[in-house]
Amino acid sequence: MQSPEAERWPLAEHSRIVRVRPHAWHVQQAGQGPDILLLHGTGASTHSWRYVFTLLTGSARVMAIDLPGHGFTRLGNRMRSSLDCVADDVAALCRAEGIAPALIVGHSAGAAVALRLVDRLGQGARVVGINPALKPFDGIAGTLFPMAARALAMMPGLTGAAARQMRDPSRVLSLLRGTGSEISTEQANLYARLFRDRAHVDGALLMMAQWKLDGLLADLSRIAAPTLFLTGSGDRMVPPVTAVQAAARMPDAVVESIDGRGHLLHEEDPGAVAARVLEWLYRGECGLSGAS
Repeated sequence: MQSPEAERWPLAEHSRIVRVRPHAWHVQQAGQGPDILLLHGTGASTHSWRYVFTLLTGSARVMAIDLPGHGFTRLGNRMRSSLDCVADDVAALCRAEGIAPALIVGHSAGAAVALRLVDRLGQGARVVGINPALKPFDGIAGTLFPMAARALAMMPGLTGAAARQMRDPSRVLSLLRGTGSEISTEQANLYARLFRDRAHVDGALLMMAQWKLDGLLADLSRIAAPTLFLTGSGDRMVPPVTAVQAAARMPDAVVESIDGRGHLLHEEDPGAVAARVLEWLYRGECGLSGAS
Protein backbone atom coordinates (compact mmCIF):
# COMPACT_ATOMS: atom_id res chain seq x y z
CA MET A 1 0.00 0.00 0.00
CA GLN A 2 1.41 3.34 -1.02
CA SER A 3 -0.31 6.20 0.82
CA PRO A 4 0.68 7.21 4.37
CA GLU A 5 -2.97 6.83 5.39
CA ALA A 6 -3.04 3.25 4.10
CA GLU A 7 0.21 2.40 5.84
CA ARG A 8 -1.30 3.46 9.19
CA TRP A 9 -4.45 1.37 8.69
CA PRO A 10 -5.13 -1.61 10.98
CA LEU A 11 -3.38 -4.80 9.81
CA ALA A 12 -1.60 -2.87 7.05
CA GLU A 13 1.15 -5.49 7.18
CA HIS A 14 -1.33 -7.91 5.58
CA SER A 15 -2.56 -5.42 2.94
CA ARG A 16 -1.97 -5.26 -0.77
CA ILE A 17 -3.67 -3.82 -3.82
CA VAL A 18 -4.90 -6.34 -6.39
CA ARG A 19 -6.01 -5.19 -9.81
CA VAL A 20 -8.82 -7.40 -11.09
CA ARG A 21 -11.14 -5.71 -13.55
CA PRO A 22 -12.86 -3.45 -13.15
CA HIS A 23 -11.52 -2.37 -9.74
CA ALA A 24 -8.25 -1.95 -7.84
CA TRP A 25 -9.00 -3.99 -4.71
CA HIS A 26 -7.65 -3.53 -1.21
CA VAL A 27 -7.10 -7.04 0.16
CA GLN A 28 -5.86 -8.23 3.55
CA GLN A 29 -4.85 -11.87 3.81
CA ALA A 30 -3.14 -14.04 6.43
CA GLY A 31 -3.20 -17.50 8.02
CA GLN A 32 -3.23 -21.10 6.84
CA GLY A 33 -6.07 -23.57 6.45
CA PRO A 34 -9.56 -23.44 4.91
CA ASP A 35 -10.36 -20.17 3.14
CA ILE A 36 -12.62 -17.67 4.93
CA LEU A 37 -13.76 -14.54 3.10
CA LEU A 38 -14.87 -11.49 5.16
CA LEU A 39 -17.23 -8.91 3.63
CA HIS A 40 -18.04 -5.66 5.45
CA GLY A 41 -21.25 -3.66 5.21
CA THR A 42 -22.09 -0.34 3.53
CA GLY A 43 -19.89 2.50 4.73
CA ALA A 44 -17.37 0.26 6.53
CA SER A 45 -14.06 -1.32 5.46
CA THR A 46 -11.59 -4.05 6.41
CA HIS A 47 -10.94 -2.23 9.69
CA SER A 48 -14.27 -3.50 11.04
CA TRP A 49 -12.87 -7.06 10.96
CA ARG A 50 -9.50 -6.27 12.57
CA TYR A 51 -10.07 -8.31 15.75
CA VAL A 52 -12.13 -11.11 14.19
CA PHE A 53 -9.51 -11.40 11.41
CA THR A 54 -6.70 -11.90 13.92
CA LEU A 55 -8.66 -14.46 15.92
CA LEU A 56 -9.43 -16.51 12.80
CA THR A 57 -5.97 -16.63 11.24
CA GLY A 58 -4.75 -19.27 13.67
CA SER A 59 -7.25 -21.74 12.17
CA ALA A 60 -7.85 -20.60 8.59
CA ARG A 61 -6.55 -18.60 5.65
CA VAL A 62 -8.52 -15.39 5.97
CA MET A 63 -9.11 -12.76 3.30
CA ALA A 64 -10.86 -9.46 4.08
CA ILE A 65 -11.55 -7.02 1.27
CA ASP A 66 -12.81 -3.48 0.87
CA LEU A 67 -15.94 -3.57 -1.28
CA PRO A 68 -15.96 -1.44 -4.45
CA GLY A 69 -15.55 2.26 -3.65
CA HIS A 70 -15.02 1.61 0.05
CA GLY A 71 -11.87 2.10 2.07
CA PHE A 72 -8.87 1.69 -0.23
CA THR A 73 -10.63 -0.16 -3.08
CA ARG A 74 -10.86 2.17 -6.05
CA LEU A 75 -13.83 1.92 -8.39
CA GLY A 76 -13.07 1.07 -11.97
CA ASN A 77 -16.71 1.50 -13.02
CA ARG A 78 -19.24 3.67 -11.14
CA MET A 79 -22.13 1.60 -12.49
CA ARG A 80 -21.04 -1.67 -10.80
CA SER A 81 -22.14 -1.04 -7.21
CA SER A 82 -25.38 -3.03 -7.33
CA LEU A 83 -25.73 -6.27 -5.38
CA ASP A 84 -25.39 -8.52 -8.41
CA CYS A 85 -22.46 -6.56 -9.88
CA VAL A 86 -20.60 -6.54 -6.55
CA ALA A 87 -21.12 -10.30 -6.20
CA ASP A 88 -19.89 -10.88 -9.77
CA ASP A 89 -16.80 -8.74 -9.22
CA VAL A 90 -15.93 -10.29 -5.86
CA ALA A 91 -16.24 -13.73 -7.47
CA ALA A 92 -13.82 -12.63 -10.21
CA LEU A 93 -11.38 -11.42 -7.52
CA CYS A 94 -11.58 -14.76 -5.68
CA ARG A 95 -10.91 -16.72 -8.86
CA ALA A 96 -7.99 -14.50 -9.80
CA GLU A 97 -6.48 -14.90 -6.31
CA GLY A 98 -7.06 -18.65 -6.15
CA ILE A 99 -9.38 -18.27 -3.17
CA ALA A 100 -12.05 -20.97 -2.78
CA PRO A 101 -13.94 -19.92 0.36
CA ALA A 102 -15.15 -22.73 2.58
CA LEU A 103 -16.97 -20.01 4.51
CA ILE A 104 -18.14 -16.52 3.54
CA VAL A 105 -18.86 -14.14 6.43
CA GLY A 106 -20.77 -10.96 5.68
CA HIS A 107 -21.95 -8.12 7.89
CA SER A 108 -25.15 -6.21 7.09
CA ALA A 109 -25.14 -5.57 3.30
CA GLY A 110 -22.08 -7.82 3.14
CA ALA A 111 -24.35 -10.70 4.19
CA ALA A 112 -26.48 -10.10 1.09
CA VAL A 113 -23.32 -10.19 -1.03
CA ALA A 114 -22.31 -13.46 0.67
CA LEU A 115 -25.63 -15.10 -0.19
CA ARG A 116 -25.32 -13.99 -3.82
CA LEU A 117 -21.68 -15.03 -3.97
CA VAL A 118 -22.22 -18.70 -3.10
CA ASP A 119 -24.01 -19.17 -6.42
CA ARG A 120 -21.27 -17.38 -8.35
CA LEU A 121 -18.48 -19.48 -6.85
CA GLY A 122 -20.39 -22.75 -7.16
CA GLN A 123 -18.32 -24.73 -4.68
CA GLY A 124 -20.55 -25.37 -1.69
CA ALA A 125 -19.37 -22.61 0.63
CA ARG A 126 -21.11 -22.07 3.95
CA VAL A 127 -22.34 -18.62 5.06
CA VAL A 128 -22.40 -16.60 8.26
CA GLY A 129 -24.47 -13.41 8.07
CA ILE A 130 -24.03 -10.93 10.92
CA ASN A 131 -27.08 -8.68 11.37
CA PRO A 132 -27.94 -9.33 7.72
CA ALA A 133 -29.55 -6.43 5.85
CA LEU A 134 -32.12 -8.45 3.91
CA LYS A 135 -35.14 -6.19 4.04
CA PRO A 136 -35.83 -3.32 1.60
CA PHE A 137 -36.99 0.03 2.92
CA ASP A 138 -40.76 0.11 3.26
CA GLY A 139 -43.18 2.36 1.44
CA ILE A 140 -42.11 5.74 0.12
CA ALA A 141 -38.71 5.43 1.83
CA GLY A 142 -37.94 2.55 -0.52
CA THR A 143 -38.29 4.98 -3.41
CA LEU A 144 -36.93 8.20 -1.96
CA PHE A 145 -33.84 6.87 -0.15
CA PRO A 146 -32.13 5.38 -3.25
CA MET A 147 -33.11 8.50 -5.23
CA ALA A 148 -31.50 10.76 -2.63
CA ALA A 149 -28.34 8.63 -2.55
CA ARG A 150 -28.20 8.67 -6.35
CA ALA A 151 -28.56 12.47 -6.44
CA LEU A 152 -25.79 12.92 -3.90
CA ALA A 153 -23.47 10.50 -5.71
CA MET A 154 -24.02 12.37 -9.00
CA MET A 155 -23.11 15.74 -7.47
CA PRO A 156 -19.43 15.82 -6.45
CA GLY A 157 -19.91 19.05 -4.52
CA LEU A 158 -22.53 17.50 -2.29
CA THR A 159 -20.41 14.40 -1.71
CA GLY A 160 -17.52 16.60 -0.63
CA ALA A 161 -19.83 18.58 1.65
CA ALA A 162 -21.06 15.36 3.27
CA ALA A 163 -17.46 14.29 3.91
CA ARG A 164 -16.64 17.71 5.40
CA GLN A 165 -19.58 17.39 7.80
CA MET A 166 -17.88 14.33 9.28
CA ARG A 167 -14.95 16.43 10.49
CA ASP A 168 -17.10 17.06 13.54
CA PRO A 169 -16.41 14.08 15.89
CA SER A 170 -19.83 14.48 17.51
CA ARG A 171 -21.54 13.69 14.20
CA VAL A 172 -19.58 10.46 13.83
CA LEU A 173 -20.32 9.43 17.42
CA SER A 174 -24.02 10.15 16.93
CA LEU A 175 -24.08 8.03 13.78
CA LEU A 176 -22.34 5.13 15.50
CA ARG A 177 -24.60 5.31 18.57
CA GLY A 178 -27.53 4.89 16.19
CA THR A 179 -26.32 1.35 15.50
CA GLY A 180 -27.07 0.25 19.07
CA SER A 181 -23.42 -0.75 19.50
CA GLU A 182 -20.73 0.46 21.87
CA ILE A 183 -17.33 0.33 20.22
CA SER A 184 -13.92 1.61 21.28
CA THR A 185 -12.79 5.18 20.71
CA GLU A 186 -10.07 3.81 18.45
CA GLN A 187 -12.61 2.04 16.23
CA ALA A 188 -14.83 5.15 16.18
CA ASN A 189 -11.85 7.23 15.07
CA LEU A 190 -11.26 4.84 12.17
CA TYR A 191 -14.85 5.36 11.01
CA ALA A 192 -14.30 9.11 11.31
CA ARG A 193 -11.26 8.85 9.06
CA LEU A 194 -13.30 6.92 6.50
CA PHE A 195 -16.23 9.33 6.59
CA ARG A 196 -13.89 12.27 5.93
CA ASP A 197 -12.66 10.54 2.76
CA ARG A 198 -14.64 11.86 -0.19
CA ALA A 199 -13.96 8.75 -2.32
CA HIS A 200 -15.24 6.47 0.44
CA VAL A 201 -18.40 8.53 0.96
CA ASP A 202 -18.96 8.51 -2.79
CA GLY A 203 -18.54 4.72 -2.91
CA ALA A 204 -21.02 4.19 -0.08
CA LEU A 205 -23.59 6.48 -1.73
CA LEU A 206 -23.20 4.68 -5.06
CA MET A 207 -23.85 1.35 -3.37
CA MET A 208 -26.97 2.68 -1.64
CA ALA A 209 -28.21 4.24 -4.87
CA GLN A 210 -27.86 1.01 -6.89
CA TRP A 211 -28.83 -1.53 -4.21
CA LYS A 212 -31.86 -3.75 -4.86
CA LEU A 213 -32.73 -6.86 -2.86
CA ASP A 214 -35.71 -8.10 -4.86
CA GLY A 215 -33.83 -10.76 -6.83
CA LEU A 216 -32.04 -12.12 -3.77
CA LEU A 217 -35.22 -12.27 -1.70
CA ALA A 218 -37.01 -14.11 -4.51
CA ASP A 219 -34.17 -16.65 -4.58
CA LEU A 220 -33.91 -17.34 -0.82
CA SER A 221 -35.75 -20.64 -1.10
CA ARG A 222 -33.15 -21.86 -3.61
CA ILE A 223 -30.05 -20.94 -1.57
CA ALA A 224 -28.94 -24.31 -0.24
CA ALA A 225 -25.72 -23.11 1.46
CA PRO A 226 -25.82 -23.92 5.19
CA THR A 227 -26.29 -20.48 6.70
CA LEU A 228 -25.97 -19.10 10.23
CA PHE A 229 -27.42 -15.67 10.94
CA LEU A 230 -25.98 -13.97 14.02
CA THR A 231 -28.08 -11.08 15.33
CA GLY A 232 -27.59 -8.55 18.11
CA SER A 233 -30.67 -8.11 20.25
CA GLY A 234 -29.97 -4.36 20.45
CA ASP A 235 -29.51 -3.74 16.71
CA ARG A 236 -31.15 -0.39 15.92
CA MET A 237 -30.43 -0.48 12.18
CA VAL A 238 -31.68 -3.89 11.05
CA PRO A 239 -34.47 -5.47 13.11
CA PRO A 240 -33.36 -8.96 14.23
CA VAL A 241 -36.67 -10.36 12.99
CA THR A 242 -35.36 -9.73 9.46
CA ALA A 243 -32.93 -12.64 9.87
CA VAL A 244 -35.64 -14.87 11.34
CA GLN A 245 -37.93 -14.20 8.39
CA ALA A 246 -35.16 -14.82 5.86
CA ALA A 247 -34.06 -18.06 7.55
CA ALA A 248 -37.63 -19.36 7.51
CA ARG A 249 -37.58 -19.17 3.71
CA MET A 250 -34.23 -20.93 3.29
CA PRO A 251 -33.70 -24.70 3.23
CA ASP A 252 -30.75 -24.80 5.66
CA ALA A 253 -30.53 -21.65 7.79
CA VAL A 254 -30.57 -21.00 11.53
CA VAL A 255 -30.54 -17.84 13.63
CA GLU A 256 -28.69 -17.17 16.85
CA SER A 257 -29.18 -14.00 18.88
CA ILE A 258 -26.49 -12.46 21.09
CA ASP A 259 -28.02 -10.41 23.89
CA GLY A 260 -27.04 -6.83 24.53
CA ARG A 261 -25.18 -6.29 21.27
CA GLY A 262 -26.02 -3.95 18.41
CA HIS A 263 -25.51 -3.70 14.68
CA LEU A 264 -21.70 -3.71 14.94
CA LEU A 265 -21.80 -7.03 16.77
CA HIS A 266 -18.51 -8.28 15.32
CA GLU A 267 -16.71 -5.17 16.60
CA GLU A 268 -18.35 -5.22 20.04
CA ASP A 269 -17.74 -8.89 20.72
CA PRO A 270 -15.14 -10.24 18.28
CA GLY A 271 -14.33 -13.22 20.49
CA ALA A 272 -17.90 -14.52 20.47
CA VAL A 273 -18.26 -13.92 16.73
CA ALA A 274 -14.94 -15.60 15.87
CA ALA A 275 -15.84 -18.62 17.99
CA ARG A 276 -19.19 -19.04 16.23
CA VAL A 277 -17.60 -18.54 12.81
CA LEU A 278 -15.05 -21.30 13.45
CA GLU A 279 -17.72 -23.60 14.86
CA TRP A 280 -19.79 -23.11 11.70
CA LEU A 281 -16.76 -23.63 9.49
CA TYR A 282 -15.65 -26.85 11.14
CA ARG A 283 -19.18 -28.16 11.37
CA GLY A 284 -19.01 -28.10 7.59
CA GLU A 285 -15.47 -29.54 7.51
CA CYS A 286 -16.73 -32.48 9.55
CA GLY A 287 -19.64 -33.00 7.18
CA LEU A 288 -22.35 -32.18 9.71
CA SER A 289 -25.68 -30.65 8.80
CA GLY A 290 -26.30 -26.96 9.38
CA ALA A 291 -29.70 -27.64 10.89
CA SER A 292 -30.16 -27.31 14.62
